[in-house]
Amino acid sequence: MKTKLSLLFMAGGLFFITLAASKLYTTSKVQTDTLLKATEHVASTQPLHKVDRTVIVENHDILGVLNLPSIGSTLPIVAGVSDDDLEKGVGHYTGTALPDQNDQVVLSGHRDTVFKRLGELKIGDEITVQMNYGTFTYVIEETFIVEADDRTVIKSTAPNEVLTITTCYPFNFVGNAPQRYIVNAKRKE
Repeated sequence: MKTKLSLLFMAGGLFFITLAASKLYTTSKVQTDTLLKATEHVASTQPLHKVDRTVIVENHDILGVLNLPSIGSTLPIVAGVSDDDLEKGVGHYTGTALPDQNDQVVLSGHRDTVFKRLGELKIGDEITVQMNYGTFTYVIEETFIVEADDRTVIKSTAPNEVLTITTCYPFNFVGNAPQRYIVNAKRKE
């Protein structure tokens, strides 16, 4: 009886390990494909529809590329923060500015995929956002932790352009994390 129970537990464990590995592989493949499309989009000569400095985007659009050189990450940026969007890469929070709009730009991503090394960023590190209408550089000014339901970090910073990056925290937490890790970076002129 003990042998059968042990085998059952081992089979169950193997099943969940296989399921997790499959999910990681699928997510990695989707992100790689999206990064390729984002890189092509950034290189295109057809900028997003610009109307009086307002960029019009639809949810799920590929917007650009986020570069975190100090940790060696190059990530695709998509419009929206739904589960489907965040599976593809970094999500742009709808209702916040895009680069070159002189207000707060908010990007979010999962702590266990695109932002698994976000906590390694340091004050003074540079971040670049490549769009098909330009490349924008930001310098990290602060990092901090807030509760998961704290929305005060999303606010207008006009006329100053601030890039805010958010992810769940703690980084190694299993399940729905109770906090958010925030990185604020000011645009470098």
